[in-house]
Amino acid sequence: DGFETRVAVERKSLADFAKSAIHDRARFGRELELLAGFQAACVAVEGDLDRTLRGEASEIRGVSGASLLGAAVDIGLRYGVPVHWCGSRQAACAFTERFLRQFVVLHPEVTP
Repeated sequence: DGFETRVAVERKSLADFAKSAIHDRARFGRELELLAGFQAACVAVEGDLDRTLRGEASEIRGVSGASLLGAAVDIGLRYGVPVHWCGSRQAACAFTERFLRQFVVLHPEVTP
């Protein structure tokens, strides 16, 4: 409680990240603008970057791995919201938990 407007992780499956970052960029851009206003925020992708770049990620039909990498880099530079390729759903969950817990450790003060 108290951290909802200070820290956030937008966790996305690889297919959802492709849809949001490529096909629905205007809507996703508005979400990223909101995330950029947080003290700490990131996007955690439940996908493996290496597999994606090699074209082995069948869940992203019609989108090249290079396009997704470009979108991820653009998001980080344009909005200041880094994109973390976590490899799997389980890894993304572990990353999300650690990211949020570490923020609380580093910034324990809660504003009402």
